[in-house]
Formats: sequence, C-alpha cells, structure tokens
Amino acid sequence: MEGRKVTGWAARDSSGILSPYSFNLRKTGPEDVVFKVLYCGVDHTDLHQVRNEIHMTTYPLVPGHEVVGEVIEVGPEVKKFGVGDVVGVGCMVGSCGECTRCKTNKEQYCNNMVFTYNAIYKDGSFTQGGFSSAMIVHQNYVVNIPEKLAPEQAAPLLCAGVTAYSPLKQFIGSKKAIKAGILGLGGVGHLGVLIAKAMGHHVTIISSSDKKREEALTDLGADCFLVSSNSAEMNKLKNSLDYILDTVPVNHQLQDYIPLLDVQGKILVVGAVPEPLQFSASGLILGGASISGSFIGSTQETQEILDFWVEKGLKTKIEVVKMDYVNKAFERMEKNDVRYRFVLDVAGSNLE
Repeated sequence: MEGRKVTGWAARDSSGILSPYSFNLRKTGPEDVVFKVLYCGVDHTDLHQVRNEIHMTTYPLVPGHEVVGEVIEVGPEVKKFGVGDVVGVGCMVGSCGECTRCKTNKEQYCNNMVFTYNAIYKDGSFTQGGFSSAMIVHQNYVVNIPEKLAPEQAAPLLCAGVTAYSPLKQFIGSKKAIKAGILGLGGVGHLGVLIAKAMGHHVTIISSSDKKREEALTDLGADCFLVSSNSAEMNKLKNSLDYILDTVPVNHQLQDYIPLLDVQGKILVVGAVPEPLQFSASGLILGGASISGSFIGSTQETQEILDFWVEKGLKTKIEVVKMDYVNKAFERMEKNDVRYRFVLDVAGSNLE
C-alpha cells in the first residue's frame, strides 16, 4: 500500500536532468522512521546513476543518499528515535538481517542490501532518495546526528565520509607512523585527508595538476602534495606510502601509483569508476602490494564517523545550494568546480 504523497526532483531519462516530481512513499511499518528532509549531499554516484552509467536505472529516479532530516513520525516498535530527532540515512535502507554479514555489522555487503534509491524494497515498492521532501526508513538504517554537528555539515559524512573512514579505520592504533596517500581531492578525497590527519597519519595528496596545491596544504593541512603528471616528483616519492586511498570516480591508470607504495602497501579503491581499471601484476608481486575495494560503510561505522567528527572538531568543506540549482551543481561537480561538496538545502527550497 502507498503512504503519504511527497515531492522530489527526479531524472526522467539518461540526460540526467532533474525536475519536480510527485510520488507516494510506501506505507509506514512498525519499525519505520518518517522524517522531513532537511539537507542532502550531492554525490558523484548520483550523477552516474541518473545518467544510467551504473546499476541500470529505472526512471523516474529521485537520487540522494546523504540525507539528513527531522523525525516527524515513528512506528509503534521504534525504540531508537523519537519525533523531533535529527537523523541521517546513507546509501542503504535495507538488508536481509539474517546473514553473517548483517550479523557482524557488514550489512553493506549483504547480497540483499537495498539501496536508498533505484532499488526494490522488500515490500515490492521502488526506493527513491533524499532529493525529496520526506522519506520513510527502517530504524536499523537510520543514525543519530550529534547535537554538536550542524545538519548540513553532517550530510556528506553519510556517504563520502564513511566511504573514506571505513577502509582507514584499520590503521587506528597502529604502532608505526603511517604514511598515507590520498588520490583525488574531490568530495571523498577531501574528507579522506581530514580523517587521515585526525588519525595522525602523514598525508600526501596525489593530484593530476598543481592547481590545488596551496589549498591542499593550507586549507586541508596535508603534509605533502604530489602531481602525478610530474615524473620527477613521482620518482622522488617512490616506495614511500603505506596506503593510497583511491577516491577518483573516473577512469585512470592504477599502474601509475603502485610504485609509490612501500613493501606490502595497499591501494584502497573507493571511487565508483564505470570503466574497468587496469594494472600490471608484476608491480604488485614485486612489492608485495595489494589492491582492495571498500564499499561505503555499515550503519555502525556511519554513526562512528559522525561521532569522530565531533570528537576531533572537524569541519566539512561544503557549498550549500537550493534544489533549483541541482542541475548546475551536477555540471560543476563534473568539472570538479566545487570545494568540496555540494549540499542541497532541501527544506529551504521550493520543490514544486
């Protein structure tokens, strides 16, 4: 059965152009949280998805998976949240809850994980995202936004932040000084820099050009800036990094970065690149290096990054815009013309 009628901004075809769209939420269940959307981050995956570049898109599609809202209703069995709470939802709104992955707080890898949008929920309804006036989500996939964290600041942490945090938390408590590389300085990359620095790592930002050097070193506090197209700089830092967090969401050559790794160094791939990535096996073998992937983070890890942000006194670098600017925001994001994350002021926008 259908529930309340809401308004969002949806893509109708692979042009990816968004415009107002009215639809009905699913019926509220006993463990569901209903919330008014306050803010929603704009992720590069949203752009890929509305253009049908990954995970075959069903239209009309309302994107948005960095959603912060205010609770307006809860089901009778909801114990974790109450009306008036400020909450967040990331990339998933469901999973089987029974498999080993779900029971060990790795539900993002569940074979029956349900994406926040462009997916079929267990009741057969189609999921739509946070570029809309309201959402309904099961309490197990909702997190609490700390009082000391502004809701617009929290939004990018619900996908980009936890995407960087999840693979980096393995280094917490390391007895050796960690030398980190952050490849790409976009939405995920800038958060990766802040997280790695807060963990005490020596951070080198790897970028394709020199134009972000000053802001990387001054604004983000990186220790070193490396231009990947400069062979002299690349050779100088050969065998120097314990890991490289690869946040680049477009096609690039992994082979170029493997020589930067120290023995048994790791490339941690988190950028959702539509095309296959390529590398030479000998580069991995001769250095004992490894390449691994990491997909967003669990609900528990999402809560951890929010609390970590408050504990460390970190500040997300965002540009807040209204919903009617979203198509322009996509254009600018594709050109890497944002420092470093767009956040939509959904509640403050005219969605009609």
